[in-house]
Order: sequence, then C-alpha cells, then structure tokens
Amino acid sequence: MKRFNHVIVRRPCKAMIQGITSGLYPGKPDYKLALDQHGAYIEALKKCDVDVTILPPDEDYPDSCFVEDPAVLTEKCAIITNPGAASRNGETSSIEETIRKFYPEERIEHICHPGTLEGGDVMMCGDHFYVGRSQRTNEEGIRQFADILGKYGYYCSEVKLEEVLHLKTGVNYLENNNLLVSGEFIHKPEFQKYNRYVIPEEEAYAANCIWVNGRVIVPAGYPAVLKAVQTMGYETIEVDTSEFRKLDGGLSCLSLRF
Repeated sequence: MKRFNHVIVRRPCKAMIQGITSGLYPGKPDYKLALDQHGAYIEALKKCDVDVTILPPDEDYPDSCFVEDPAVLTEKCAIITNPGAASRNGETSSIEETIRKFYPEERIEHICHPGTLEGGDVMMCGDHFYVGRSQRTNEEGIRQFADILGKYGYYCSEVKLEEVLHLKTGVNYLENNNLLVSGEFIHKPEFQKYNRYVIPEEEAYAANCIWVNGRVIVPAGYPAVLKAVQTMGYETIEVDTSEFRKLDGGLSCLSLRF
C-alpha cells in the first residue's frame, strides 16, 4: 500500500548542539555523527518509494532539522503550525516556502496566535487525527486545528499528555490498525480499539517508529521493538538516531511525509 509520495527533510545545522532538550537523554550531540546519521535516514526514506526534498541547514534555528513540528501535511491540505517553543517560531516561514511547491494557496492553512500547535503532537490514523495537548500544543491551537480539518472532511480528538514532550514520543500508528504504545499511552482509552503493541519501558524511546509505504523505519539498538514490528509482518529498516535522541528527537521528528 502506498500512502506517501513526498518527504521533506532539512539537514542539521552546526547550531543543533544548542538545541532544546529536556535532559532526559544526557550529552551534547556530535555534529559530524548527526550528519552521518541524517544521511542514513535520507537513504532509508528513499528505499520507501518516495521523492525526498532535502533542505539546507538553517543556522538561525538550532532545532530546524526537526521539520515535523512547523507543519502538518495531509492529502487535502497543508497546515502551518505555530510552535509552542518561542525559539522555533521562525521556522514556519521557511518551511512554508517549500510547502507552496506542493500545495495550492487555497489549501494552505495556518494556526494563529494565541493558538500553539506542533506537528510532533499530531498523529494521523486515516481520516482521524489525534492531537496531544502538551506544553507545546494548547487548547486554542487544537480548536483551530479541528476547525481546519473539518473543512476537509477530517476528524480530530484531543489526548491530554501527562509525562512526555509530544504525543508521538510515546504512541505511533503503523497503519493496518496497529499502534506502538509506551508509558502513559498503554492504558489511555482513546487507543483501546487498535491492535496495541506495548513497548517495554527500557525501550520506550523506540516507540517512535515511522511507517512509510509498507516499510517501517526503526531506531537502531532496540531489539524488542524491532522484533515486535517484524512480528506484525512489516519489512524494517534500522537507522541510528542517537545524536537526535539527545535533543528529545526521534524518527518522525526528522521528516514531513505526505
């Protein structure tokens, strides 16, 4: 099954070592290693039958390689977000310039102040979108997001986050009604209707896998998660994300898939 035709990524900038971090995963990123890992990530995406648009580094924004947050891209529309982290607000202008090459003007929407929303808090399950209410995504941002989605025949529901930074930090949809869940998401009633594969606590970071046209890209070094995904019947590709992990970043954060 093919769902995505295009992917947008941005190469890490040297300033990434000053990126936002909770400190959950200690250490500063090694920039050269991060570049190598990002290159391997791009190659993995190319194996998934998508066209990859590679944007240059943006030294003005240390976290700009995490392109998932400033936009949400669907089959019918593009939504430019308003990131809750003030240092990331300027990323939206640059990413919108690229998105305009793929979407007509009338199908580009915006989340406006005082609403905040980051793409890491949005999980697409067919025509239904789950949105995490978090430190970065507020009630007004979710209200605007739901109104926009409704214009295009999509549906939206809120999930209140208690522990993690973003929704997709701990729950990810792999199509075919399959979910990877960890931590606070294991027992959330919103997800009981799915086939839930529980990630062991020691591998919680690897709940952030991405499905791309039948293949699943998995963080390297998490054998239980890798086995679980393969048991579901998916072809897997492992990619090392250790340097992005130090900035609380995972596989989904590094691309916009549409």
